[in-house]
Amino acid sequence: MRFDLTDLRLFISVVDAGSITHGAAEVGLSLPAASERLRDMEATGEVALLNRGRRGVVPTEAGEALAHHARAILHQMARMRGDIGQFAKGLRASVRVFANTASMSELLPSKLAPWMAENPQVDIDLKERESAEIVRSVAAGFAEIGVLSSANDTGALHLRPFAVDRLVVVASGEHPVAGCRQVSFAELFDYPFVGLTSGPLQDHIDAQASRMGARPKTRIRLRNFDGICHMAGVGVGIGIVPEAAAIRCRRAARIKVTRLSDPWATRYLSLCVRDDRDLTAPARSLFDRLSAREARLDIES
Repeated sequence: MRFDLTDLRLFISVVDAGSITHGAAEVGLSLPAASERLRDMEATGEVALLNRGRRGVVPTEAGEALAHHARAILHQMARMRGDIGQFAKGLRASVRVFANTASMSELLPSKLAPWMAENPQVDIDLKERESAEIVRSVAAGFAEIGVLSSANDTGALHLRPFAVDRLVVVASGEHPVAGCRQVSFAELFDYPFVGLTSGPLQDHIDAQASRMGARPKTRIRLRNFDGICHMAGVGVGIGIVPEAAAIRCRRAARIKVTRLSDPWATRYLSLCVRDDRDLTAPARSLFDRLSAREARLDIES
């Protein structure tokens, strides 16, 4: 069998996504090109690797075996590149980081920037994922570092604290909730909302509303917290965003910030790795930097 690294990355992406379409997009291939590669892999090995159905794909027994070895090979390749990259000027290393919405948009950029400036030979492959998917990907070796809510079952992963992520309500100065020190989510259902487009954080908020049997009216959905804050500031509706985003946008968007009293609105974020002893040199350096006490204090202040 002769599989190249692109074959292995594609196969793992398809297995993790449960979809050839999503797996192909993950590795930057068109659907026809990805489908042809998968067929060639099965023809070369003379074995079916995927069971294809109307709801997606699942690996066969042979596919499970291939996925296991493919993860090990890619992980070892990443370690090799990372270790050699410390000594070879022309060889670049990469660290793959999966993060939830709040950490990716508000907390990570300011922490990644100085580390990347100090490590010009290392690139970071940063992707937004739901916490449950982050656990699976890190455990399987598909991502080296994850940033996720500590409320998730992380199994045998190694965790370090990262930050506190508080969700708050943003509204115009004239809105009824603007004068409140804190409100519960249930008290907001009579007001129109400005929400995020589909993503981990919005899914989390929608799940809480569904659990309470409510369907809040959403007037518009936007791609970023800045847009939500500016819409809320002029009275389009109220929004729920991370406290860090609200503080950053408060003056420019002219919003009032009110804390949510619900327990689910305060989330403790953790960094996770499969085994900190098995990280590549760049990944270990980044993991140590992000989990340093002074970095956490800076985020939470």
